[in-house]
Amino acid sequence: MIYSDLPKDEAHGWKFIAIGPDNKLYLEVGQPGNNVLHSPAHGQIRRINLDGTGAEVVARGVRHSVGFDWNPANKQLYFSDNSRDWLSEDTPQDELNRVTKDGQHFGAPYCYQGNLLDPEFGWGHSCREFEPPVMLTGPHSAGLGLRFYTGKMFPAKYKNALFLARHGSWNRTTKFGGDVIAIYLNKDGTVKSSEPFITGFIDNNNYIGRPVDVEFMADGSMLLSDDWNGAIYRITYGKAQVAGR
Repeated sequence: MIYSDLPKDEAHGWKFIAIGPDNKLYLEVGQPGNNVLHSPAHGQIRRINLDGTGAEVVARGVRHSVGFDWNPANKQLYFSDNSRDWLSEDTPQDELNRVTKDGQHFGAPYCYQGNLLDPEFGWGHSCREFEPPVMLTGPHSAGLGLRFYTGKMFPAKYKNALFLARHGSWNRTTKFGGDVIAIYLNKDGTVKSSEPFITGFIDNNNYIGRPVDVEFMADGSMLLSDDWNGAIYRITYGKAQVAGR
């Protein structure tokens, strides 16, 4: 045991962890419910030394992040964030956020998607008080795991692109997400564009798979987990094979 100063909540109690470029352990503590005024120990990303000492808060106003990674170009931290439910089918959208300095507040539970004051807790606040997302990732799309691509197997356009696995909505009439998208950044770290990378997990408004996380192997191929089928897929790139040759 190196660190135990963490709240335990069934709602959003699952914690993503990763070691950053500063050789410290980063971990997320989500809100203890759909949308609540939480304790100072919730709604944040922390980091600690590898021996459990030196705990400090890196980001606040985080509803629930299930994936983060560091931009290989400038070492800035990017994280997925799932916005609140039961406001409407189309709002708020989930977020991709970027930490440019320690202690930034990303809005929850006062403001979502950078411009939507929460009807319960937004009174007396302005969304201008908080750090806006660098990208909206869709209504209830449940963006989870994400990774920057630094391998050499995929085409050159994917170098340093950010791949995000969207688990897919569970409470929309028309399901949204259930895919992997590639996100391209400008030199200043803002988002230039995004496009589908893997689709087909929603068929006739029913799930046939639900992406959870992406990892990259030493050869540059992608591993994609799917908790609907209990499967891990390996995605490679190479010349197309023509039948009969």
